[in-house]
Amino acid sequence: MKIKFCGIRRPEDVAYMNEFRPDYVGFVFAGAKRRVTPEKAAALAGLLDAGIRKVGVFVDEPPENIARTAKLAGLDVVQLHGSETAQGIERLRDLLPEAEIWKAVRVENSGSIPHAQRLGADMLLLDSFSVTEQGGTGKTADLNLIRKANLSSPFFLAGGLNSGNIGPIVREFSPYGVDVSSGIETGGVKDRRKIEQIMRILRKESGKAVG
Repeated sequence: MKIKFCGIRRPEDVAYMNEFRPDYVGFVFAGAKRRVTPEKAAALAGLLDAGIRKVGVFVDEPPENIARTAKLAGLDVVQLHGSETAQGIERLRDLLPEAEIWKAVRVENSGSIPHAQRLGADMLLLDSFSVTEQGGTGKTADLNLIRKANLSSPFFLAGGLNSGNIGPIVREFSPYGVDVSSGIETGGVKDRRKIEQIMRILRKESGKAVG
């Protein structure tokens, strides 16, 4: 199972990532709470272990802007959290042929996941729905709707995951990967102790040792 920690914005965060080695880290280029500039992301990415893949989170950004940021920050994955279309995703593929494209799904109703499946992204990331925020809410996704979707293709699971709930959730859903942000924070900043807790739980679930 793949592990992604999102909302990296300080050198201390990068140090934690290099210590615990998740598969992916996420830089947020939208909103206000965890947003970083492309230049800041590039600087932080330069401190990151080369074996950790870099994900950029965007919301309804023009494909050309996404491509510029991805090239500057050396992104391996583009994660889309807005109302992006199949045409927009196709355009991104032309601009960034080497990058993976993930589509976040704010699971609101039974049609949310099927609609996203038709957009042509490489991976779906199932997240909680909020009227006011596009992601990073700390709220758990609607697990009943995800159950009913009966997905057969790999997906990431996000939304309110923390050390108290992530073990049972990954055992039930067997996601390809998990995406954690608020669940490894205290007072709005990344917390080494919480990162270690999550890693121990997930490595145990995957039958691996931490480190």
